[in-house]
Formats: sequence, structure tokens, C-alpha cells
Amino acid sequence: MPELPEVQALAERMATACAGRVLERVDVLSIPALKTFDPPVQALTGRAVDAVTRHGKFLDLATDGGPHLVVHLARAGWVHPRASFPAKPPSRRGPLALRLVLDDGSGFDLTEQGTTKRLAAYVVTDPGQVPGIARLGVDALAATPEQLTALAAGARQRLKTFLTDQSVLAGIGNAYSDEILHTARLSPYALAASLDAGRLARLHAAIGRELGGALEQLRAVPIEGLKSEKKADLAVHGRAGEPCPVCGDTVRSVNFADSSLQYCPTCQTGGRVLADRRLSRLLK
Repeated sequence: MPELPEVQALAERMATACAGRVLERVDVLSIPALKTFDPPVQALTGRAVDAVTRHGKFLDLATDGGPHLVVHLARAGWVHPRASFPAKPPSRRGPLALRLVLDDGSGFDLTEQGTTKRLAAYVVTDPGQVPGIARLGVDALAATPEQLTALAAGARQRLKTFLTDQSVLAGIGNAYSDEILHTARLSPYALAASLDAGRLARLHAAIGRELGGALEQLRAVPIEGLKSEKKADLAVHGRAGEPCPVCGDTVRSVNFADSSLQYCPTCQTGGRVLADRRLSRLLK
């Protein structure tokens, strides 16, 4: 799933490509992807693009004097820049969900792979009208140590859940939460409210290091290479069975119904191997 660094890099690249441009049209190829009907998607037509920004993991394309097109790429969505488009109308049976055509003939295709379609697009007068944006917590990259301390103090959540709860910290997903916890040397099963000042300081530093570092690196990568660059730079996420790059221990995985987490026992849990949470007592 695209997370804060990738979505921010996408927003910046799209903003550059759209500078001074007018939206000639927006083609909706996947009807279920469009979650709103008022304003209609046609209200975007002929509007100058004012800005492309990010809210958590949402992309926000704002038009001058008109509505916003807000997109959540979900797990398998992506944005593909196009210098031009074929004359033949696109098929509605493929992965293409939306097509954004600019007045110079360039634009973007938004696609979603797989059979489970969760990419969501909203045409709204205010981004706050999108339910997912309305409930967002503090932007993870902007959270201060004091804010993080206050959020953790009232959270009866395991750290993995705490970091990925968008109503607490906006922008962190499954991959970067694993990387942050590895960098901070913290167990994904530790309770957020149990962290002392030292561990909170490590957590805050790790959030800045992982998200900020990834963003700076991705800013130099073409859009089509953002996903592969992210995967190549991960230390533990998606690397179960491989050696930890810090200590050499074997990276382990805990699998759930529709997701998993990866961690290093030596770096994060005092050498203890975490069993499936459904079968074992949780580590504190």
C-alpha cells in the first residue's frame, strides 16, 4: 500500500506536471471507484489545476475555483504519468480506474491491480467532506515529541496498531510501521501507553528518520520506480527469513488473516520469538 513517503512524492510530481495546466476531462473507467455524485465529476472539466497535495495517504487535486478530486490508492492502486493517450477509448474491464487528461494532451492513469477493488475517488468542495480525511489524526511526519507523548499516554493499543491507526497518526501503513519499530528497537506488541520517556524519544526519532529519509530518497526517483525503490530500501518488512541488516539475526514474521508484520527478535524483543497473537500471550 502506498504510504506517506510515496504519496507525498506522487503529490509533488503531479503538482509539477500540472503546473499551469487545465483539466480537459476526467474519465471514470471503474464506476465503483467514484464514491460521490455531487458535485458531478464533470465539474472538474475545464478547471485549472491549483495544487496537488496530500492528507495522510490521500491525494488531493484542487482546481481553481472548483471542486477537489481526492483519491485513496488503497492497497494496489497507483498513478502512471502519460505524455499522451491513445485515440482508442480505454477498456472498462482492465485495471484502469480513472484517467486524468490535461489540456496539453498529457495526464495520468490511475490503476488498481487485483480482484479486490478498493481504490476510492471523491469529488468534493472541501477535502474534509471525505470521511477518511475527516478522521485523520496528526500527520506522522509533522508530529512533535510532545504530541506523540500525549497520543501514546492515552492509547491502550499495541505499537503496531498505534502507528497504523490513521485517527492517531496519519500516513503510516504496514511497511513503514515495521521499519519504524525496528529502527526504534521496540516490540510491535508493546503497549503504547507503557512507553517511558526514553523509548518514546526513540520512537519519535525513528518516525522522522524512516519517513523523512524515505521521502528524500524517493524525490529523486521517477514515479514508475517509487514502489520498487521502497521495497529495496526496507530492512525488515517483507524480508522474513533474511538476516537483519543490523545484527544478523533472522527476520521473523507474524501472520494475520489479511496482513503480517516482520521484526527482528534480537533488535526488538530481547531475542524472544513472537508467536501468532491468536495463540500466545502477548509480549509487553
